[in-house]
Amino acid sequence: MIARYRPLFPSVLCLLLIAASARAAAPAPAKEHSEKFIRFVEDDEGGGRLEAAITTFRNADGVVVHLVSAVHVAENKYYQNLTRTFATYDALLYEMIKPKDVAVPDLSQRSDSMLSMFQRLLKDVLELEFQLDAINYTARNFVHADLDAETFLRLQEERGESMMALLLRVMLNEMANPQKPAQEVSLIELLAAFTSPDRARHLKLILGRQFEDIESKIAGLEGPNGSVLVSERDKAAIAALKNTMAKGKKTIGIFYGAAHMPDLSRRLADLGFKPVAKEWRVAWDMTPREGDVVIKVVKKKPTTQPAARPAP
Repeated sequence: MIARYRPLFPSVLCLLLIAASARAAAPAPAKEHSEKFIRFVEDDEGGGRLEAAITTFRNADGVVVHLVSAVHVAENKYYQNLTRTFATYDALLYEMIKPKDVAVPDLSQRSDSMLSMFQRLLKDVLELEFQLDAINYTARNFVHADLDAETFLRLQEERGESMMALLLRVMLNEMANPQKPAQEVSLIELLAAFTSPDRARHLKLILGRQFEDIESKIAGLEGPNGSVLVSERDKAAIAALKNTMAKGKKTIGIFYGAAHMPDLSRRLADLGFKPVAKEWRVAWDMTPREGDVVIKVVKKKPTTQPAARPAP
């Protein structure tokens, strides 16, 4: 039954919970997480764009790997453009935690899981499309490159990585390494967005500004030995990549959430791949159109934290 699927679970849920915070944080303090794979671009006219990167890597043997940063709820045009791009790859490796030996659903099938229901509610509120409704995972060049559900749950149980434990790790990490808010969303702005005639655009603006810092926040999930949610799944993707290269494939895409990209980039570097290009794709376009209501966002300058004084 399709209800057994947990597509993109639980990374999407975690991303949405983290991204739903009421402010965008300053850039991550660690240099290794400074490169963006998803970004919000202001247009200075009361709108903006949420953009996701396709980062291209090449090795000495001429194998080209494209890290395709996924936005799981986006505009139909974004998915249509990705579909055309995926057709040009010898293989497209994708993320999806699903039961072992169970086929992926086609576009005519729908999951009735709580997560899928929530994602579809989100896409309806934001007037967007849901990734699993827009991407054909049964395409001939698509290759599953993720942990199966049984392995994922077993590893999480062995490590004690419940979703609540992971979110607590994020909060503790932010308490230990406080980041000053670059921008806050006021209650008035939220109320204005919900009551605006173009509500979906304003809600996307609020949420889109939070997505820009997803990579550094997800880094807070990683313990000393990584995590099942990120690093163990990235290992599965790299294992699938090695197997795909062994079959002689030369142009390969890896379609994973943007939060996985910093770690995947490092793993590609370990395999001798070097970045050669980056292309930005518009996932959400919040450009004001005629008749839209423009809400000015209050931007706050970061303040310097006072240095901690040693105990007497």
